[in-house]
Amino acid sequence: MSTTCTALIVPARLSQPVRIETIDASLATLQTLVEGNIEAITRGDWHAYLNDEGKIINLPPNIRAGHLLRETGLYLADIFCGNVVFLGEGNHGAEADTPEYLIRLAEALFDTELAA
Repeated sequence: MSTTCTALIVPARLSQPVRIETIDASLATLQTLVEGNIEAITRGDWHAYLNDEGKIINLPPNIRAGHLLRETGLYLADIFCGNVVFLGEGNHGAEADTPEYLIRLAEALFDTELAA
């Protein structure tokens, strides 16, 4: 069963824009977006997916995703490498749309308009 969700995608490369995208929130799609196997960071009503070997395979550091995570109050002593995909937390751990407040925070931090 697939779930279509609105995701906040924060690319590691600063030349690529932060964006909102409707995705099929399947494992295969998430692995494609993060360029490998995924690991999740969960906080309240959202979670972030990133490449579980990002540092090992020398993916570029994701400064923007790290900044966004810290602004949510999540302080991890780690460097996040590669693309990061944010999704909401639905019932019983199901995927859901990225919460609006997280999108607004990203808009403010990155000085960009994401939501239509």
